[in-house]
Amino acid sequence: MIANLIVRFLRPAFLVWAATTLAAAAYFPPRGGWEERPPAELGFDATGLQAAVDFAVANENPATKDLAADLQATFGQREPEFRLLGPTQPRASANGIVIRRGYVAASWGDTVRTDMTFSVAKTFLSTVVGLAWDRRLIRDVHDRVAGYLPSGERDRLFGDPHNAPITWDHLLRQTSDWSGTLWEMPDWADRPVGLTPADHPHRPKHEPGTYFKYNDVRVNLLALCALHVWREPLPQVLREQVMDPIGASPTWRWHGYDNSWVLLDGRRVQSVSGGGHFGGGLFISAWDLARFGYLFLRHGSWDGRRIISEEWIALARTSGQANPGYGFANWYLNLDRKSVPAAPASSITFRGNGQNIVYLDWEHDLVIVVRWIKDNAALDGFIGRVLGALTPPDEPAPARR
Repeated sequence: MIANLIVRFLRPAFLVWAATTLAAAAYFPPRGGWEERPPAELGFDATGLQAAVDFAVANENPATKDLAADLQATFGQREPEFRLLGPTQPRASANGIVIRRGYVAASWGDTVRTDMTFSVAKTFLSTVVGLAWDRRLIRDVHDRVAGYLPSGERDRLFGDPHNAPITWDHLLRQTSDWSGTLWEMPDWADRPVGLTPADHPHRPKHEPGTYFKYNDVRVNLLALCALHVWREPLPQVLREQVMDPIGASPTWRWHGYDNSWVLLDGRRVQSVSGGGHFGGGLFISAWDLARFGYLFLRHGSWDGRRIISEEWIALARTSGQANPGYGFANWYLNLDRKSVPAAPASSITFRGNGQNIVYLDWEHDLVIVVRWIKDNAALDGFIGRVLGALTPPDEPAPARR
């Protein structure tokens, strides 16, 4: 009985110690550099890995590199209310990085360019919300969001009986069905529903939590609510709490819209956007995306320092009832292997339009950033080729010389 009590009380502390020790033992790149090692030393067939890189380059998104024109030609043709509210810029060509066991196995293209990353910004946003949850600024993700806002904002954003029950979990999982207008953009204008434009404002309403709809207006609502919780600009929170501690470059920027400014504690602060649908969002390099992904591959710790809790990561990776393939924004799960059929069921992708992809694979100790690959089929082909280039576990890679 005494032995059982000892195990019961010491085991959690041991697990924390073990996780911290293992994280500290891993390689973490210093600011401004990332060690490369030969593919063979990292368990790859070099020829096979190069073939995967060549495949990614050959399958670059063929659309124009002028992203303002591309947005007008895609969303602008389908959405009658569409207009650019935030900045855009032309993009680079195909580029990416493959990291295994913490070291760079391959990189290609212009990986230092700070390109738009579209909906990968949602993962950064959900991480900032997670930091608030870790610090008990948000007590429970199932709390109603309205209770965290000043009365004026509460009444404006959640005063409607349909919106009042919306929780943080609903906003994080894109199941809120929030109805309203934010930054002069109505919720129904994003990927509108209906046979004619006259139908769009009269969309069917769903009980919050029961229906998944990818919607940037509602994600921008999450960003505004998180701003009110932190009472600091979210880019500042992200920089101080995450990006500086993991050694990210000073080149990334997180933009809002021309009209997304609020008065907060006497200061004029811009509420950022959770994507580039209407312009704005996160402009970032492939190397900084790789650092962000590597933080999660190492379970939220960086060189012995806890950045974000494993409990939050576990929540972010939990399936939602309305969409089992989607966790918190923008965690794409692969449980049924439909998201990336070539990859393990435990793998995760952070995804943005274009496509911008951060791939996490704990089973193979891999972080992959691949940018401007043309579609899901090409992504699956690329990931399959990278995994196919791994040497069998019974054939260890040659020792480093």
